[in-house]
Amino acid sequence: MSFNAGKYRVLVVDDEPSVLFTYRLILEQEGYMTVAVASAREAIEWLNKEEFHIVLCDYSLEEKRTGFDVIEVARKKRPGMPCLLLTGYANQDTVAEAEKADVGVLFKPIDIEEFLSTIPSKLKESYEAAVSKK
Repeated sequence: MSFNAGKYRVLVVDDEPSVLFTYRLILEQEGYMTVAVASAREAIEWLNKEEFHIVLCDYSLEEKRTGFDVIEVARKKRPGMPCLLLTGYANQDTVAEAEKADVGVLFKPIDIEEFLSTIPSKLKESYEAAVSKK
């Protein structure tokens, strides 16, 4: 099974408009169907009305919310959903929390090659985990 773009829906959340635009542009050029939003509130609205295969979320969001708030909602809707935390501010506690929750962490500024290789890797892990549970 191929995990390169195609039919995969990606939700991207970042409160910096230029960063959000860049992620969306890169993902769409790779063939991913991408929804890009600037707040946890918008992300949660989208998660409640659409299906996504992976969530890419900035750690630091509006009103003292974090990417973990968005990831929690995503995983309540679909347990085991692959998620990546994108951050320039992670400390050891944040990284430990991400590892405990099986959330990947990419540090800003994002390395594009790492960004584009991590997404299919996370999709594949999620698929293999779901198949092994059957």
